[in-house]
Amino acid sequence: MDDNDTLITLIGSRLAKEGVEFIFEGETKECQKCKMKNTCMNLEKGRRYGIINVRHGVLHECFIHDKGVLVVEVVKSPVITTIGSRKAVEGARIRYEPVKCNEFDCSMYELCHPLGLINGDKCTITNVLGNIDNECAMGYSLKKVELKL
Repeated sequence: MDDNDTLITLIGSRLAKEGVEFIFEGETKECQKCKMKNTCMNLEKGRRYGIINVRHGVLHECFIHDKGVLVVEVVKSPVITTIGSRKAVEGARIRYEPVKCNEFDCSMYELCHPLGLINGDKCTITNVLGNIDNECAMGYSLKKVELKL
């Protein structure tokens, strides 16, 4: 992890714990009138982040979080998903494409279409976690991988 990957933001004090992961959902109506809005809204909507440090100290008031917000350091979290077996090479830089599938009842659907990744994202395969060919309802040859944006 590079220091350039670390972002400073605010998060509800009840959620502010190292190791907590969350998906940033963007601002609410109440956020528009807040003087701290620019610090809170510096993350990318729909992305998965992990808290790597909590700066305990000043507790800031918040219209959303009843116990206020704390300053935290976050990084984009790696995302576990599936890709075609032929593309699954550790260290490879790829453009993410979700598996084309309409089998919404499949036990693998959420893994194949994870929150936090968008079609076309440039990612690095940081880890190949295994072969899941037998589990695909569509019969695709897939590997489970960890991707870093």
